Amino acid sequence: MTQRVAVSTEKLTKYYGKSRGIIDVDLNIMEGEIFGFIGPNGAGKTTTIRLLLNLIFPTSGKATVLGMDAIRDSKEIKRVTGYLPGDAAYYGELRGKDLLEYASGFYEKDCLRRGRELADIFELDLEKRIENLSLGNKKKVGVIQALMHEPKLLILDEPTSGLDPLIQKRFYEVILEENRKGTTVFWSSHVLSEVQKMCDRVAILKGGRVLRVEEVETLRSKQLLKVQVTFAGPGGGLPEGLQGVVDPVRENDTLRFMFSGSVDSLIKALAKTSVTGLLLEEPALEEVFMHYYESDEPARGEDAR
Repeated sequence: MTQRVAVSTEKLTKYYGKSRGIIDVDLNIMEGEIFGFIGPNGAGKTTTIRLLLNLIFPTSGKATVLGMDAIRDSKEIKRVTGYLPGDAAYYGELRGKDLLEYASGFYEKDCLRRGRELADIFELDLEKRIENLSLGNKKKVGVIQALMHEPKLLILDEPTSGLDPLIQKRFYEVILEENRKGTTVFWSSHVLSEVQKMCDRVAILKGGRVLRVEEVETLRSKQLLKVQVTFAGPGGGLPEGLQGVVDPVRENDTLRFMFSGSVDSLIKALAKTSVTGLLLEEPALEEVFMHYYESDEPARGEDAR
């Protein structure tokens, strides 16, 4: 059976006056895929999503969603799409149950049972007014609203911001289950580890342009670590021949560098020296771009949205 395209864009471009939104974005997302859309804040991720949902109009180019034109068939697209915005806002005086009842009226089937199931999974009290909910619980309301009608396409914009680790884990499980049932997921984020964990392929966006589309396994193979090593004295250092050290910077007895080699080889190398401190952490997405994609740097322009 031939896999069909769920989302397609062709030279999709948006300018806000003279300011750049996105430029010539070409995407093909297959049905049943969990597709990552990553880039630094301001890269144009949210602009792309708003164009797909016809919340704003393109300057040029076109987009189709589930075989429908993003502008002409906008109403039907919204009926079968779930959308979790990064900055969802609701009428504060409504209770969670009131909002879900209102939202369910937009669909041709009863969504409330599924909404209550999701509220139990995410431990959300639907009797509370939204204005009295914490940031994390307000995010749960948005998650449930996006999922309750069991959409064919799920568009997530920074979906886990504000969720505590336990709820994040449950969120991942729910998304994977929806995907197993056939839902296509468009996952926009600036959290590299999250996208690597959940997605099949990833489009890398910077400066409003897609730098490249890669398999997640390829992205993992390029994974960097930020390393800070403190030696017993200013004379300490890494052994000669250690592979994967990038841009080392020395400050007294502390050495900072990016590392793309085997962690096992790094630990074994450090075991031959006198170390008083070691810090390993995931670099920011911008740092990954700087080291791996600076040769693909797009033309400079105004900040995207």
